[in-house]
Amino acid sequence: MNDAETAMLPEPTSDEKTMATLAQVLQIMGGWIAPLVIYLIKRESKFISFHAMQALLWQVVVLIIWMGATFVWLGVIFSLVLAHSGQPQTPGFPPLHMFIGFGAIWLAVMAISMTNLFLGIFYGIKAGNGKWAEYPVIGKLARRIVGV
Repeated sequence: MNDAETAMLPEPTSDEKTMATLAQVLQIMGGWIAPLVIYLIKRESKFISFHAMQALLWQVVVLIIWMGATFVWLGVIFSLVLAHSGQPQTPGFPPLHMFIGFGAIWLAVMAISMTNLFLGIFYGIKAGNGKWAEYPVIGKLARRIVGV
């Protein structure tokens, strides 16, 4: 959004800034529940709705990534179980690829968590300052949904 479009939007009140900030920051710990509750309660404010919808859409993306990673991990585990089901069991350490797979999943979890933390804080500060800051890609969709 450029400066000319931003100038045409109404200046948010102090309460709107606070609620929009809460929608952004509470997603860090509350996931999709906090932005959804704030969106449903404060739908009459376009500023709050916009920030809450962005946080809600981001949490949907995070949920889809989590589910995808879970399915991949379960697929790997079940494929290994099936591949080794006919072989005699020998005591020892798990196969190396289990450790590599666990490490890759752990890195993905940390990347998602750090991105979630960054977005919540960064856009929470923007909302607190009364800015109509857009998430990359998601911001335009949130704008269309809210009708801004």
